[in-house]
Amino acid sequence: MTAKQNSRPELLAPAGSMAALEAAVRCGADAVYLGGAQFSARAHAENFDENALRAAALLCHRSGVRVYPAVNTLLADAEFSALDELLLLLAEIGADGVIVQDLGVAAYIARRVPTLPLHASTQMTIHSPAGIRYAHEAGFRRAVAARELSRTQLQAVCEEAARCGIEVEVFVHGAHCMSVSGQCWLSAAMGGRSANRGCCAQPCRLPFHAPGAPADACALSLKDMSLTAHLQALAEMGVHSLKIEGRMKRPEYVAAAVTACRRALDGLPADTETLRAVFSRSGFTDGYFTGKRRAMFGTRTREDVTAAQSVLGTLRQSYQTPRKCAVLHAHYVLQPDTPATLTVSDDAGYSVTVTGDIPQTAQTRPTDLSALQRQFDKLGDTIYSPGTVTAEIAAGLMLPASALNAMRRDAVAEMDRTRADDLAPPHCPGEIPLLPDYPPQDSTDAIRVQLHSIDQLEAVLPFADRLDALCLPLSLVPAYLSTGVPIARERCIVVPPRFVCDEETIAGLLRSAHENGLRRLACQHVGDIALGKALGFTLHGSLGLHITNSRAAAELAGDGLHDALLSPAVPQSARLHTVLPLGRLIYGRLPLMLMRNCPVQAQVGCKGCRHQLIDRRGAVLFHDCMRITEQPDYAELFNSAVLWLADRPAERRAAFGLMLLTDETPARAQAVLRAYFDGRETEPPDPMTRGLRIADA
Repeated sequence: MTAKQNSRPELLAPAGSMAALEAAVRCGADAVYLGGAQFSARAHAENFDENALRAAALLCHRSGVRVYPAVNTLLADAEFSALDELLLLLAEIGADGVIVQDLGVAAYIARRVPTLPLHASTQMTIHSPAGIRYAHEAGFRRAVAARELSRTQLQAVCEEAARCGIEVEVFVHGAHCMSVSGQCWLSAAMGGRSANRGCCAQPCRLPFHAPGAPADACALSLKDMSLTAHLQALAEMGVHSLKIEGRMKRPEYVAAAVTACRRALDGLPADTETLRAVFSRSGFTDGYFTGKRRAMFGTRTREDVTAAQSVLGTLRQSYQTPRKCAVLHAHYVLQPDTPATLTVSDDAGYSVTVTGDIPQTAQTRPTDLSALQRQFDKLGDTIYSPGTVTAEIAAGLMLPASALNAMRRDAVAEMDRTRADDLAPPHCPGEIPLLPDYPPQDSTDAIRVQLHSIDQLEAVLPFADRLDALCLPLSLVPAYLSTGVPIARERCIVVPPRFVCDEETIAGLLRSAHENGLRRLACQHVGDIALGKALGFTLHGSLGLHITNSRAAAELAGDGLHDALLSPAVPQSARLHTVLPLGRLIYGRLPLMLMRNCPVQAQVGCKGCRHQLIDRRGAVLFHDCMRITEQPDYAELFNSAVLWLADRPAERRAAFGLMLLTDETPARAQAVLRAYFDGRETEPPDPMTRGLRIADA
C-alpha cells in the first residue's frame, strides 16, 4: 500500500524574525513556523513578542499563509500560568496550529483551546508507525517525523498516518543535529544549556575525535541536509508538509531555501548553487533518506562563509516587495454633497467599502474614470494587483489625487484585515484545566539496575533479593533466558531500542519476550507506549519521555503507565503532584546523544573502535552502538562524568532509583552496587557529577 497525497504538499518555512517571515511569505511559502518570547526551542532567535505575533499573523493570513507557533520546550509546573497567557494570545490571532514537544503542554492546550490543532514536534522522536498511532490517539493532528528516517522507514510512517488520518511533516532542508532531536543532553551536561529548553549551545560543532583520528576533527558535525531532489517522491508517498529548518538563520537563507523548494515542487530545476552559497557545511547530504550515510560529516569552512557574500545582495532583492496574492477590482461612487465611497473586491469574494472626502465642484478638469484607474493602479507595495475599475460619477465633480490615494490606502488596509480575519481560524478558549490535588508521593529506597552487557549480571546477583527490578535491554533477553533466569521474570523490565529501525522485527522480539514471561516494558519514546499496549506489557516510563511537570506525568498515567522516570533536569527539590509514581536516575553515565550515524565508524572504522570519543579538553566520553540486526541500528554517546549519589542518600529518594550501568566491569559494578545498597565506601568515579544543573531558559 502506498499513501498518496491528493494535493501538493505545504511548503513550511522558518521565521526567526519579522524580516525572515517577510522573506518566507514573499518567496512563496505556504506556511511559516515561529517562536514567541517563551517556550520556543530556538530561544536565542530574535523571535516574536506579543505585538510582533499579531503583526506576523496579519501579514501571513492576508496572504493565505498559515502560522504555526512553536511551543516546543519542556515546561516546569510553575510555567503553566505563562503558557496560558500565550495560548490566549495564539487563540486571538488565529494560529493555524501549534508545535509541541511536552505531553503535559499538549494535554493543557487540548483542554484550554480545543480548536487549536496540535503538531507533534520532531523532539517527540516520532520515527515509527507505533509513534504515529500514539500521536493520533493523543489528539495530535500532525506529526513531525524524525530527520533520520530512510525512504523505506518514512514510507511506513506515511502509510500508518494515512490509516490513522494524521498528517506527516518532514524536514527537507537545513541543519542536521548529530543526535536524534529531543534525545540530546550534550549541551545541558557540558554547559547547563538544555536543547529541550531551547538553549542549545551547539557544542557538537566543536572538535571531538576518536582515538587514532586527528585531534582537531569534528566527529559530531554533520553536513546540512537537502532533499530538494526528492520533493516529488515525498509528495507521492503522502507527506503533507515539507519543512525548512532555520529559525536562527538570516532572511536571505530563508529566501533561498523557499525559492529552491518552490521551484522543485513546481517541477523546475532548483538553484542549489545559490542555496549552498548562502549557507552550508561543506555542502549538503541526503544520506539518511537514501541510506548512503558514509559521506555525511562536514563543518562550516572559511570558504562556506565567504561564498555567502556573492549572493546576499541578489537574495535580499528577491523579497523586497510583497508577492501578489489577489487581483483587486474597484468601484467608486462620487455624488454631490456626499462622502465618496470606494468598494474593492477580489475574485475570492472578499469585498470592503471605505468612505473618503466629499467631492468638490471641478474648477478645471472633473475626475473621470481614467483618473480613478490611474490612482487605483498604484498598488505596488501591496499583495494586490489592479483589476477593473468602474465608477458612478456625477457631472462636474472632482476629488484630488491625495484624496483618491487615501481612499485606496484605506481600502487596501481594510481588505488586508478582512482577508486575515476570514483566513485565521476562530478559537474559543475553554476553562483552565485543573489538576487533582494529589498528596505528595512517598519516597523509598527501591533501586532498579539496568544492564549494558550480560557479564554485568554477576555483579547484580548478590543484591537480587533487594533489587526492585532488573532492566534488561531487549538485545540481552535471549542471553538472560539462557542463564536460567536467576532473578524472577516478574521482576524484570525489558528495555527496547531507543530508535526502532524495523518495527516488525522489534515487535516480534518483544512478543517472544512476552511469551517467555517477561511482561514489563520500559518506554523510551511514545512509540513504545503504543507498541507495548498492543502487546499486553505493563508499561514503565524511561528517560526519553522527558517528564518535567505534573501534567505530563498525569497524561502518562492516563496512558496506562505503571510508573515513570523523571527527567534528569528536574531538581531534587521539585515535587510533582501526580498519581503516577516517579523515579530518578541515581547512578550512571547520562546518555548525551542518540545517533543514527556512528562518528567512530566514520573516523576510524568499526575495527578501530575503542568505544571512546575525546573532546577538545581531553575528556573521554563513552561511546557504544546498539545492534538488533547485524548492522548497528544506532549509536549512543555517554557522559564522561558519572552521576554519583552513593554518599547522598537524601538526594536519591524517590518512588525508585535507577542505576544505569554502561562500561563498568563486573568487579567495578559490584563495588558500586555495594556503595548504594550497603553504604560501603568505595572509590567514587573520576570524573563524577552530582546531576544536571540546567540554566534558566
